[in-house]
This record gives sequence, structure tokens and C-alpha cells, in this order.
Amino acid sequence: MSESTAVSTARAGGRSGEFQPILPGFYPDPTICRVGDDYYVANSSFEYFPGAPLFHSRDLVNWTQLGNILTDRMQFRRGTTGPSTGIYGSTLRHRDGRFWFITTNVSDFDSGQIIVHAEDPSGPWSAPVFVRDAIGIDPDLCWDDDGTCYLTWHVLDFTVGGQGIRQAPIDLATGRLLEPHYPVWQGSGMPAAEGPHLYKIDDLWYMLLAEGGTERGHCVTAARSSSPRGPFEPCPWNPVLTHRSTVHPVQSVGHADLVQSPDGSWAIVYLGSRPRGSTPGFHVLGRETFLAGVDWVDGWPVVEEGRFEVPAPSTGFVDDFAEAELGPRWVVPDSEPDVVVTRHPLGGLSFPGAGASSDLLCTRVRDFAWTADALFETSGELRLRLDDRHWCAVIVEKGRARVVVQIGDVCQEVGSVAVTTRRFTLRLEATSPQSAPVPFGYAGPDDIALSVRVDEGFEELARLDGRYFSTEVAAGFTGRMLAVGCPTLDGRIVSLSYRPSGS
Repeated sequence: MSESTAVSTARAGGRSGEFQPILPGFYPDPTICRVGDDYYVANSSFEYFPGAPLFHSRDLVNWTQLGNILTDRMQFRRGTTGPSTGIYGSTLRHRDGRFWFITTNVSDFDSGQIIVHAEDPSGPWSAPVFVRDAIGIDPDLCWDDDGTCYLTWHVLDFTVGGQGIRQAPIDLATGRLLEPHYPVWQGSGMPAAEGPHLYKIDDLWYMLLAEGGTERGHCVTAARSSSPRGPFEPCPWNPVLTHRSTVHPVQSVGHADLVQSPDGSWAIVYLGSRPRGSTPGFHVLGRETFLAGVDWVDGWPVVEEGRFEVPAPSTGFVDDFAEAELGPRWVVPDSEPDVVVTRHPLGGLSFPGAGASSDLLCTRVRDFAWTADALFETSGELRLRLDDRHWCAVIVEKGRARVVVQIGDVCQEVGSVAVTTRRFTLRLEATSPQSAPVPFGYAGPDDIALSVRVDEGFEELARLDGRYFSTEVAAGFTGRMLAVGCPTLDGRIVSLSYRPSGS
């Protein structure tokens, strides 16, 4: 462990300007591990299947999605459906030639934590082992030098609520706790101490927690001990990372995980959100994954937020669905891609559910400003979705394009036009708000424009206030998704393009 001579001021607020996430869009609760020169990050995915997206990097700043860890319903049981159910906080580790991934499926909550493993992170991952005596969220695995593995998690149920951080040694092959679980460090005194990660570094055991809730009071705290069981000594400058009560463009930072590079330096990944628009600010891309450096001062971590220059990733794509398998970006809420779509003999995809609310193929929106064009035949739907009660869409069937918006329990058509061609293109755009901010207007984070191509150009059918498709309005833990579907059995999607247009 290297030593530094001064505590960085970066942890109090960071440099000004826009901080670039390493994984922009709805990629929360990052967990990271390194094997040789390769880094891997996995994220929560909630109700979307396949679950737990997995990314690879060689330099910590440029990342490519390898796939999704939970690709079988045995690993991610459907159970209770709905917004912000499914896969919660997780831990990804590598030990003795094998990757281990442990997580919580809130949709199958009473089965306890889920453990899968793989020799190749690209999969396949194993059948699940359930830890039925560890009910709660945010499980972590950490090994002692003698091979003992410790499970640490946040005990929680949906009647009593959170009940603290607990720990027990575990048999990974069976999921059996090797002794009754016991309390460990409960945090610095803020509410919602969760997201534990335990590390053996030199001769000490360190624990990171997420405290303060996953909203604007979120932060990262640290403690250390000579034993994984404690007692733990809190860091004297806790929290070690927070942006609460600042004007930093990245808010709600927390749920962090440490990694050491081959050269001995340290880094940390954490979630954060980027609210925009008039007070109180609205975040629409979900909680994203950010990166910072770490120094060690007197044996404690000091987060250096300005250490890495993170380039803006290439987020645009065009998909004509010609490959035999869907790309890893495509996911489905409360169902499976193989159920929602089928290959059309003329190319593209058709939707056998023909308009069922869960029969939507989704991909994450990753930019503040963007344009998406979808080419359909006969019928089609292009939707911006935050959840099943907060969305807007252009829908074409029976020769007419109409814009439908749902906000809570209110669902209304707000514009329409005739469509006379068999093939047609639907467009969604996120653009700067036309209103001024408070107090001279009501500007939300953006405007959402919904259009259809008519003759040689696009006709805008509606322009909506983007705040209605934000977490501050809808609640929950997810972010915006771009969704496609067909309201009739004879419809098909031919291609879709997504283009960022700056921020």
C-alpha cells in the first residue's frame, strides 16, 4: 500500500465542469475486479432480462460490453414483476482461476442471495447456488489467506426494512453458512448503511459502505480492522466520497468498489447521477458508473476524482437485426427476448405478442441529447420508457401514426397523422428544453420530440416535457430505455439507429 503526504481536496467536490462516466446511462451499483491486465465491471439491472451487464477494459477508462451474466431464468427467476424489482447490488470477484458473482434477486427474494461462477467471464455462467439463510440485499464475498470465504450483506425485508450489516463464513458450493451470522460494522451513523464491500489489504481488513440513501445524501464511508469480523475503526474523515450539499454536476455518489492496478496504484468505481433542469433537478439516465483514483494516507483511502481523463464513449449504433443473436445491449422488462421477438423471414424482427405491455425490446439511453430512428413495416412502436407507468411513444397501426403518453395513471393520445406507406420511419429526439428555467419558465432536463417521416421530411406530432420521464417523477432505481415493439402480428422492425447529438 503506497502512502501519500496530503489528503486531496478532490473528495470534497472535485473539479468543475461535466464529469464523464465510464459507463453512461442506466448502469448502477458497479462492482469491479481485475485479472492480470484485464478489468471487469458488472452492474445492477433490476427488472430487465438478461440481467447483470458485464464490461471489460484494459485501461479502466474504455469499456466494452462482453455480455450479461444472468442469461438463464434459472439464474434470474422471474417471480414478482414490475418496476425496480429484479437484480440489485452485486459483487464480482476472481479467485483461483474462477470468477464469482453474487447478487440479490428481489423478484425471488425469499430464496436468498444468488451465487454463480464461470472460468470465462464471457460465459456460460453456472447454475445458481442460493444462500437461503442470508435474506437481504447487496451481498459481498471476500477470502482470507487460508481460503475462508466471508459473506457480508445488508439484512433487509420489505416489512421491517433494513436491519444492519451482517456477516458469516460460507461454503460457496452449497450456499450454507458455516456459522450463525453476526453483526459487523454498521456505518458512521447515517441512514441506510448498505452496499458492503470487504477487502484484505496487507495485514488489515477494510470495509466500504454506502450510506445516506441512494439519493442526494448518498456517500461512501470506510472502516478497518485486524479481523474480517471486526471491531472496525471508522475512517477519521468519513465520508471518503460524497457530493452532498455541493453544486457538483454529479450527485448521489456512492455504492463504491475498489480495485488495484498491476502497478500497485488504486482506483474506485462508484455510481452517481447527473440531474438537470430547474430545481430540484431531474436525472433521466439513471444512476451511472464513474471512476476515480485512490491514494492511501495513514492507511486510509483518499479519493482523487480528477486522476483519470475519461473519454466520451462511442454510444451510437445501427442495428438491422441481421445477426443470429441479439446484441448484449438488448433487454426485456419482465420477460425474455426469445419470447418477445422472433426472426422475420424477410429480415428484422416481429413481435408475436402484438402489443402486450411487456412485449418491448429495450436498450439503454446513454446520452442527454440524441436521435433515434426506427424503420418499420406495416405497424410499429418506438417508445421512450422509464417504467410501465411513465413513457411516451409513436405508434403506427391501421394507416395512422399517433403519439401516446402515460404519466402515472393518466394515458392520453396527444397527436396523430395518416401514414400512407407500407414502410415508415418513427423518430424520437431528446433536445434542449424550449422553456426558460425557474423563475421565468419551468425548464425540465430536456424536451422529447416525437415524429414520423411523411413524404420527404419528418413531421413532429408532439413535444413533451422530459421531467415526466425522470426518476424524480417516477421514482425507482432505473433509467430511460429506448423500446421498440409492434402492435399487430404482421408488423416488423427492419432497423434502428441511435445517434448522440452532444450535451
